[in-house]
Amino acid sequence: MIREICRANDVEIIKGHISKDHVHRFLSVPPHISVSQIVKLLKGETSRKLLMEFKTLSKTFWGRHMWARGYFVASSGNVTDEVIMKYIEQQALEPPDGDFKVDGEL
Repeated sequence: MIREICRANDVEIIKGHISKDHVHRFLSVPPHISVSQIVKLLKGETSRKLLMEFKTLSKTFWGRHMWARGYFVASSGNVTDEVIMKYIEQQALEPPDGDFKVDGEL
């Protein structure tokens, strides 16, 4: 879903990792899309789809946010792209394959 949303909005996923309690994404976002806009799209659409598809989640998160309300964003500039990608790689439990990884994904 994240790949589809990014592709539909001309957002390039440079690196990413998903673990059970957080998501790291290194994205290249076109200048006409604000950071808050892409975060809203990613959180909103994934939340809506997951809650529709998995009814137990609807009961668990009834009246609450599925994703944390906040997010952290930093632009590369003072920190190089390589440093950011290395940090994301270190978050993975398995050696990264250069693709967007999900814990437990083969």
